Amino acid sequence: MALDATNGFAAADSVQNLTDEGLPIFDVERVQLQFSVAADFVAAQVANNVLVLALSNGRILRIDLNRPEDIDDIDLPKRVSEVGVIRRMFLDPTASHLLICTSLGENYYLHTQSRQPRPLSRLRGVPVESVAWNPSLPTATTREILIGASDGNIYETFIETSTEFYRKEEKFLKALTKLPDGPITGLWVDIIGGSVDTRRVLITTHSRVFHLAGKVGRSAHEGSGSIYTRLFDSEQPVIHEISRTAGAGPSALAISPDSPDIKTYDNVASDRAFAWLSSHGVYHGKLLATPGNNDLGNLVFAESKLLPKSQILSSEASGRKKTSSESLDAIALTQWHIISLVGGRVVVVNRLTGTVVYDQLILDQGQKALGLYVDQQKNTFWFFTGQEIFEIVVKDEDRDIWRIMLQRQQYDMAMQYAHTPAQKDAVSMASGDYLVEKGLFVEAAGVYGKSSKPFEDVALTFIDRGQNDALRKYLLTKLTTYKKNSTMQRMMISTWLVEIFMAKLNSLEDSITVEVESAENGNGKKQSRDQLDAVRDEYREFVTKHKSDLDPKTTYDVISSHAREDELLFFANAISDYNYVLSYWVRRERWVETLNVLKKQTDPGVFYRYSSVLMTHVGQELVEIMMRHPKLEPRKVIPALLDYNKNFKGPLIQNQAIRYLLFLVNQLHTADAAVHNTLVSIYASHESKDETGLLAYLESQGEEPHFDPDFALRLCIQHKRTLSCVHIYTNMGQYVQAVDLALSHNEVEYASIIADRPMSNPALRKKLWLAVARKVISQSNGIKTAIEFLKRCELLKIEDLIPFFPDFVVIDDFKDEICNALEDYSRNIDSLKKEMDESSQTAANIKIDIAGLDHRYAIVEPGEKCYVCALPLLSRQFFVFPCQHAFHSDCLGRKVLEQAGVAKSRRIKECQVQISKGLVSGAKKDAMVAELDALVASACILCSDYAIKRIDEPFVAADEDKAEWAL
Repeated sequence: MALDATNGFAAADSVQNLTDEGLPIFDVERVQLQFSVAADFVAAQVANNVLVLALSNGRILRIDLNRPEDIDDIDLPKRVSEVGVIRRMFLDPTASHLLICTSLGENYYLHTQSRQPRPLSRLRGVPVESVAWNPSLPTATTREILIGASDGNIYETFIETSTEFYRKEEKFLKALTKLPDGPITGLWVDIIGGSVDTRRVLITTHSRVFHLAGKVGRSAHEGSGSIYTRLFDSEQPVIHEISRTAGAGPSALAISPDSPDIKTYDNVASDRAFAWLSSHGVYHGKLLATPGNNDLGNLVFAESKLLPKSQILSSEASGRKKTSSESLDAIALTQWHIISLVGGRVVVVNRLTGTVVYDQLILDQGQKALGLYVDQQKNTFWFFTGQEIFEIVVKDEDRDIWRIMLQRQQYDMAMQYAHTPAQKDAVSMASGDYLVEKGLFVEAAGVYGKSSKPFEDVALTFIDRGQNDALRKYLLTKLTTYKKNSTMQRMMISTWLVEIFMAKLNSLEDSITVEVESAENGNGKKQSRDQLDAVRDEYREFVTKHKSDLDPKTTYDVISSHAREDELLFFANAISDYNYVLSYWVRRERWVETLNVLKKQTDPGVFYRYSSVLMTHVGQELVEIMMRHPKLEPRKVIPALLDYNKNFKGPLIQNQAIRYLLFLVNQLHTADAAVHNTLVSIYASHESKDETGLLAYLESQGEEPHFDPDFALRLCIQHKRTLSCVHIYTNMGQYVQAVDLALSHNEVEYASIIADRPMSNPALRKKLWLAVARKVISQSNGIKTAIEFLKRCELLKIEDLIPFFPDFVVIDDFKDEICNALEDYSRNIDSLKKEMDESSQTAANIKIDIAGLDHRYAIVEPGEKCYVCALPLLSRQFFVFPCQHAFHSDCLGRKVLEQAGVAKSRRIKECQVQISKGLVSGAKKDAMVAELDALVASACILCSDYAIKRIDEPFVAADEDKAEWAL
C-alpha cells in the first residue's frame, strides 16, 4: 500500500491526544420561530436551504432559510374535510418540485415558482410512500421520476407545471413492477459508470433491499414515454433479504448528502453511502459507482454490514436503562455517522466503528417526532415535532476519521482526513512502519521522508537492510522538508546523496559489464541500461534542483573519487563553474570539448585565462570565437598572440594572430597603440622577405597613424624592411632620409614618388630630385634616357645636372638641351630688361606727381562751417582735406584724441603741451608742429579709417532728440 504524502509535518508524541475534544461533533439546537403557527405540523421537508412545513389545517408554509422573513403561505385547492390531512411531502434536492400526499389519496404538485398546487389526476388514489428524483438536476420539470406506493407498486412518471386547465400535470404514468413485500419504503436513482444512460435503482421494503443497475432507454421527445421500462425488463435485481419478524417495525432508506468538497451540480460521482432501517437494525454500506453493470449490486452488498438495533438501543450507550417503549423510529445519514431517533432521544453512531458518539434526550414525555430530514445539498439535518423545529448541528464531523482509518491500516484515507500536522505526522510514521514490515522499503522511504521519525533511525533501518535505493529516496524526500536556513542539514544530506548516486551508477555499470561479458539474458541487459538512464536522470534532476546546497570542492572530490567524468562535468555546468570545466578539458587536451564550452561563455576573464594555451593548439577556432566577442580588451589577449607568433612557422596569410589583430584594426577600428604596435612587430619580425602586408597596413594608417613611428622604424631597420622604413620616414616628414634609403636599395621609382611629396617646399623638393638625378645618371646607360626621366620635375635645369655627368661625356649628347636652356635664359633676360624699363618710367611719373603736390589748393567759401562744431570755419585756424571736409584745428584734434589709440593719443598730448607751454623753440618747435599736424590731420575723420572704426556707434545718440528725425 503506497501513500502519497505531499505536506511537511511536525513531530507528534503519539497517536493519542491529537484531536480537539473540547467541542462535541453533534449538537441539537431548537429553532426559534419568528411567526405564530395556528395548527400543528403534520409533515415537513428540507432541501437547498428551503424549509417546507405542512399544517394540519391544509396550509403549506414555504420558507427560504436565507430570507426567513419572507414566507410563502399556500393553501390546498380543497378543504381538509374533502381531501384529508397532508400525510407526506416529497421535495427534490434543488427544492424546485414538491409532491403533496393527503390521507385520502389525493396527490398534488407544486413548483417552486408557483403558489397554486396542481392535482395529479393520474396519481389519484395512489398512496405514495417514496420518490426517486431524476439525478439530472436542476430541471424545469421533474423529468422521469420513480414513485413507490404502499401497495408495492413502482411507477414512473413525468411531471411539469401547466397553466392550461385541460392539460394534466403528469405527462404519463407507467407501472414498472409490483413487489409482494408490501410498501415501497425507499427509492433512490443515481448515475453510474460516467454515462447518463447507465443508472442504479435502489429499492427498499420492510424485508428486502433491491439493487438494479443497467442501461435505461431513451424517449423520442422529453417526457414522451418511459425510460426505466428497459432497465426493469432486461435486468434482474440483486437482493439482500432479512428474516421476517412477527412485528414489522419502521423501514426507511437514507442516502448520505453531497460531499462538502463537491460543488453542487458538478458532474462528479459523489462518494455516497446508504442505510436501510429495518426491524433488525440499520444495514449500511457504500454506494459504489463502478462497474456500470448489474454485478455492482453484489459488490455493494458484499461490503455492507448490519448495525444491530440492540447496539443502538443498548443501555451502555445511553448511560441509562433501556425502556420497553423505546424503538428505532427513523434514521438519517451524514458523511460518517448514522443519526437515529429513538423515542425522544437522538442517537448518533459512527458507521465505521459502530460506536455511539452522541446520545441525548431531546423531547419531553409524550412528544413524538415527525421524522428526520436531510438537506442533501447543504448538509444540514433536521427533525420536527407537531409544534417545534430542531436542527442537528454537525461540526468537524471527520476529525476522528483519520484515527479510525489508521487503526484499520488504511493509510491513504487516514492521510486524506488528517487535518493537523501532528495527525499527518502520526499517519506517516505508522504508514512507514507498516510498509517496512511488508518489505516495501522504497514506498516507506517516501512516507518516512515527510514524517518526524528520527533521521538516524530511518537511515540505519535502510542501511542495515542494504536498501540503498530506499535510502536515496528517503534522503531526497527529507531534503525537501528542511527550510532554506537549515544550511548545514541540507548540505550534509545533499553531499551524502551525491555519494549514493555515484555508488549506484558505478554498481549499475558494473552489472551491465558483467552481463555483456556473459552474452546472455538480453532482457536483463536492457533493464539494467534503462535503470542506469533513470538513475542518471534522477541525479541530474537532483543536482539542478539542489545545486545551492552542495559545496563545490567537496562535491568535486566525491565525484572524482568515483571517476564519474560525465557527472562531474554536469555538476560543474549546473553551478556555472565554467572555469573548472574548461580547465578539466584543457588538462586532458580535449580541444573540441573545450571550444564547445568556450562558445557559451560571455565572461571576458575566461578568454584571458585560457587564450595562451588555446591559441597554441586551436588558434583558428579561438580567433573565430573571439571575433564574436567585440567587448574583449585587446591588451589582455596580446600576450597570447605573441606566444602564438613565436612558435608559428607558416606564411603570414595563415597567421591567426595577424588575422585577429587585423579584425581589431579594420572591423572594430581600435585606436589602441598596443594593438597596432603588436601588428607591426609581427609583420616586421616574420621570416618572409615580402613586405606587401606590412606596407598595406602602413599605407592604410594615413598621415596620423596609431602605431608608434619610432618603434616601427627601429623594428623595420632591425629586420631590414626597406620599403617600410622609407614609408615611415616619409610619414615622419624626413624626406631626405627616405629618399636616401630608397636610393641605397635602388628603389629609384619609389624615391622619385617621395621626392614629389613636399610640394609646399620647392627648395627641399629640388634637393630631393637632385639626389634622385645623381642616382639615375650614375645608373643610366644613355644620357638621353636619364634626361627624359628627369623631365618629370620642372625644378631641375640642365646646369643642375651637368656636374653629375661623367667627365668623358661629349657635349653633343645633350647639345639640344643646352641650346634650349640658353634660349630660355635669353628670353628671361629680355623679359627682365623690359620690366626694368617700365619701372624707370613709373618712377619718373611718380616724381612728377610729387612735384605737383606743392601746388595743390582748396577753395573755402565765406560761409563754410566746421563739420564738428558747425561754427564759421574762418573764425580760427582750420584744416581742409581733399575730400572738401573742413574742421577747426582744435575740433579736429579733439575728435582725433577720442578715436586714436593709447600711444597716438599720448604723443598728441605731449606735443600740444610742449608747444603751448613753450618748452621747445626754433627748429625743434617747427619739427614738433609738423609732427603734430601730421598726427592730427593725417586723414579726414569723416571718410577715412576713423569713420570705419565708428561703425558700431549708434546713428542717433542717446542725448539727441529723436523727434527731430521724425518725417
